[in-house]
Amino acid sequence: MRRDEKIILMITGGSHLSVHSLMLVFPNILLVLQKEYQAGLDTLGFVAMASAFMFGLGAIPTGYLESRIGGRNQLLAYQFGTSFSAVLVMLSQSLFTMTIGLMLLGLFSSIYHPAGLTLISRRVTNISKGMAIHGIAGSIGLAIGPIMASVFTEFFSWRVAYGTLAGFNLLLALGTLSFIGLRKGKVQEVDEAQTESTDRSALALYYGIMVLMGMAFTGFTTFMPAHFAVETRNVLGSLSDTLRGGVFTTTVLIFGIIGQMIGGYLGSRYNRVKLLFLIVLINVPFMFLFGILSGIPVIIFGIILGIVHFSVQPVGNSIIAQYTHSQHRGLGYGISFFFSFGVGSVAAGLSGLIAENIGISYVFPAMALILLPGVWLAYLFTKKR
Repeated sequence: MRRDEKIILMITGGSHLSVHSLMLVFPNILLVLQKEYQAGLDTLGFVAMASAFMFGLGAIPTGYLESRIGGRNQLLAYQFGTSFSAVLVMLSQSLFTMTIGLMLLGLFSSIYHPAGLTLISRRVTNISKGMAIHGIAGSIGLAIGPIMASVFTEFFSWRVAYGTLAGFNLLLALGTLSFIGLRKGKVQEVDEAQTESTDRSALALYYGIMVLMGMAFTGFTTFMPAHFAVETRNVLGSLSDTLRGGVFTTTVLIFGIIGQMIGGYLGSRYNRVKLLFLIVLINVPFMFLFGILSGIPVIIFGIILGIVHFSVQPVGNSIIAQYTHSQHRGLGYGISFFFSFGVGSVAAGLSGLIAENIGISYVFPAMALILLPGVWLAYLFTKKR
């Protein structure tokens, strides 16, 4: 791998790590905020939905603008914008101001993915390997977010977690200014995964699948820490609910790194569309079992679900590069993330209603049911190709 490719992967990997850490702090402090602000899980679910919706919504214009203002400027906007937003959340004294801060955090975070993924797809020769490395960095970020939130909440305050990540993104901004050169005017880059046309019908099926996978992902990650906190009290009962939920959530997300590696490996050797079908299909039973089990079994099946669920990312991101015209790839990634996180954010509100009125454990069988139409769409995708 060339030196310039390694630099791109280091900068995008660090940004991918931070974006997911930032978005995963809130789910791990749900039970704390429930007491601090006297808010129901349904209310907190809708707060998570608002932030996740902005995370998806901003990805479309960001994807469109990527080829016009360049990935460097977008990375800087992400890094500085999220630092400001995280500080606003850290200093909030009411659920309302916290919600505003989280919405801004979601909006500035939405800048990252279209810019970062397009940089990789254009500048890294082995795209599947590049996407896998990038995905692993994101999985590390997902894993760091819960344990950071839990430890800081237990020993200091949840506010320290947001402050720490704000500082980290400021350091990333300095790295971007130092190691990614300024480009003026319209960005012209060599595309290592040159695609001459966009297959709109194939992308329509793919985006439909991503809506449902995004809903499952949102429901899963938003209420996984609370689910672990409640269902593992007989495993590490000496730990607080917050710390125990963070430890097991981090464990699951660390194993998600293995899923990223598997997805990257298989995506470079086998038919990606068929792999997508298998991944969506296998998610269904493990999502269901994760919801109905407790104790050691819920930890085991949570780990398996983490491996299976996160293997979709390098496969799916490579599919977009395969079926989207090179000049429109930033927009293609932006649309994908709008459907995954923007439309998929509805699941946070829905899951909150389920958790508050029926029980947290029922969230996951509900997400399994949501995935069933995704299995059908993925099957249609295999027949089309």
